[in-house]
Amino acid sequence: MPQTFITGEVRRTLDERFRVSVPPEMAAAVTDENGESILAKERAGCLSLWPASEWQRRLDNGVDVIRRKIEAGLVEQRWGEVQRLGRLLSSRHKTVKLANRSRLLIPDEDREFLGVGPNEELVLVGAVACVEIWQRGAWLDLLREDMPDFGDLFRDLSG
Repeated sequence: MPQTFITGEVRRTLDERFRVSVPPEMAAAVTDENGESILAKERAGCLSLWPASEWQRRLDNGVDVIRRKIEAGLVEQRWGEVQRLGRLLSSRHKTVKLANRSRLLIPDEDREFLGVGPNEELVLVGAVACVEIWQRGAWLDLLREDMPDFGDLFRDLSG
């Protein structure tokens, strides 16, 4: 369970050096005691920032379950899927540190995945356990799709 319930939506511009300024409260929520965060590819047009220790805990738990299934011979017929998962795990995330004034340098391969260039607008969104970094158009598309279900989702999870 996340220590901080991260919420909020802010617009930022990716600067010429491919940096984005993360609001201080969001930066504090996704930076662990070593000053590290994890930058992860989520879906087309979206990256996420996680506290490194929380990300590692979740990753270790999931990999441990898969490792036990492999050792027990429970995935013999699904080896292609196991390899696919391995490729995605290998390319999905990297450790980053936020620079002065909570600026995040978005590496080339992550910018390509996000689909943004310098001086383009991004939307940073609190997603409870992480901060999502959205290409503006992808964010608006997701909002249009998900917002009609907000009331039912809120009632279901809070009831």
